[in-house]
Amino acid sequence: MNIPELFEEIIQYSHFWNWSPDWQVAKDIYTSFPNSYSVLTPFAYSYLEELIRTTTSEYGIEILREDGTPKKRKVGVNLINLALEENKDKSQEFLSLLEELKGYFSFSTKFDSDDNRNSVLHGYMHSRFWSDKSFEKLLSDIARMSKFANF
Repeated sequence: MNIPELFEEIIQYSHFWNWSPDWQVAKDIYTSFPNSYSVLTPFAYSYLEELIRTTTSEYGIEILREDGTPKKRKVGVNLINLALEENKDKSQEFLSLLEELKGYFSFSTKFDSDDNRNSVLHGYMHSRFWSDKSFEKLLSDIARMSKFANF
């Protein structure tokens, strides 16, 4: 798929009210300013994580501890592992894609704290290494994952 088709695939499956308008704006920006990938990449990483979350029991509910206080949601690799665990009976295509998506997330170590986006668990690659190609790969993977969304 070419870039406009990737955006359209994502928009087609995105939540109509919560995400579609934002993806339309992202498409318009990227079409007009192809160098905007550095601004759009964090948005795409956040969406990827939300997209994965829609396939888990954590989507759409507030998770509470026994004392009623909010519990932290799973993120990054832990979120993907939850999706894999809860969707064992789904298609092999979906499960393989989730495994591939682990490449976007990694656990931080004491050596890379505050040195990359791992510090917030939204993506593996340090922002100085983002490129139009890495953004287009991220778009492609989001488009592939989109048909499995449970918005």
